[in-house]
Amino acid sequence: MAKWTPVHEAPEPLEGPVVATVTGGTIIWFVLFLVQLPFYGWFSDHGHLWWLWTCAAGGALGLVGIWYVRGRDAALKRAAAARPETGGQEPGAPSGQA
Repeated sequence: MAKWTPVHEAPEPLEGPVVATVTGGTIIWFVLFLVQLPFYGWFSDHGHLWWLWTCAAGGALGLVGIWYVRGRDAALKRAAAARPETGGQEPGAPSGQA
């Protein structure tokens, strides 16, 4: 079987409201945790306690995700702000002067 090679170039990645998306997902995980918390005994009796801890882990990992995407967003904004200072060229690129 021949190795598959792509026919088309990969499209540019889509940029959207990443910080808002991760924050919204984190809030949903924490809400699910809080909604299930009063039923701790039922979950424990029926062997479904992992549902509760999955929501808690999702919320905790979401906090890490918020920290990460906020830093990424700030770095992208700093890079975009620095770009006009170099005259539209990438840093370290030759200026074209001989």
